[in-house]
Amino acid sequence: MSESITIKSAAEIELMRQAGKITAGARTIARQAIKDGVTTKQIDKYVHDYIVKNGGRPTFLNYAGFPGSACISVNEEVIHGIPGKRVVRNGDIVSVDVGATVNGYVGDCAGTYGCGEISQEAKDLIRVTRESFFEGLKFAKVGYRIGDIGAAIQDYCESRGYSVVRDYVGHGVGKELHEAPEVPNYRIDREMRRFGQRVNPRLVKGMTLAIEPMICQGDYLVNVLANDWTVVTADGKLSAHYENTIVITDGEPEILTMADDIFY
Repeated sequence: MSESITIKSAAEIELMRQAGKITAGARTIARQAIKDGVTTKQIDKYVHDYIVKNGGRPTFLNYAGFPGSACISVNEEVIHGIPGKRVVRNGDIVSVDVGATVNGYVGDCAGTYGCGEISQEAKDLIRVTRESFFEGLKFAKVGYRIGDIGAAIQDYCESRGYSVVRDYVGHGVGKELHEAPEVPNYRIDREMRRFGQRVNPRLVKGMTLAIEPMICQGDYLVNVLANDWTVVTADGKLSAHYENTIVITDGEPEILTMADDIFY
């Protein structure tokens, strides 16, 4: 992750809009591909082909050695699921995280979707996870702090009986997939420092952020599988993920990766 926060110019933000549009489209393609009997590798190919066809590069492919164009995580898998032979079945919930690099700028977004008919508990988890993003977004404005976003997300989810993953957070995004600052989905101390840097800066116009609640049905503790990528809930309960790339403006924040979605 780059060490300093980069403020984007109007020209750069326009390039990020282009990247965001393709990234959001890839998320939609992935959502539409989730059907009983499909493998996570097949979903990944749909994402890859869509991004390339539209003039982009799959950002995740070979990023730090990741072997897929999308992270595809099923049920208890929180994030970083490696596409492969796993077959998606009716009743599963599938989290798809996609990134596209276009003209040197990155879009990053994610969503969790049901395969066929899913339980009411799963629907509720997905709905609250998505809604929590928009609760955090209310504080993505000039003058607020990064921590205000996370506090709103945490309060919203915990008041509804869910927990918020602590080990992984959102981030700045731009020319790089991961830029400063980190964007936790939970409350942080105003003066908290990490690696010698303040982690709770004030928001200013031109900051571009990937806000991504990762919410669990049970406890927030997670484990990483032996493949060194896939993160799962320690208690085996369901997890959901929702993410968009946004830009801080002098008014309401702009979502750069918004697309049609499913609402539970």
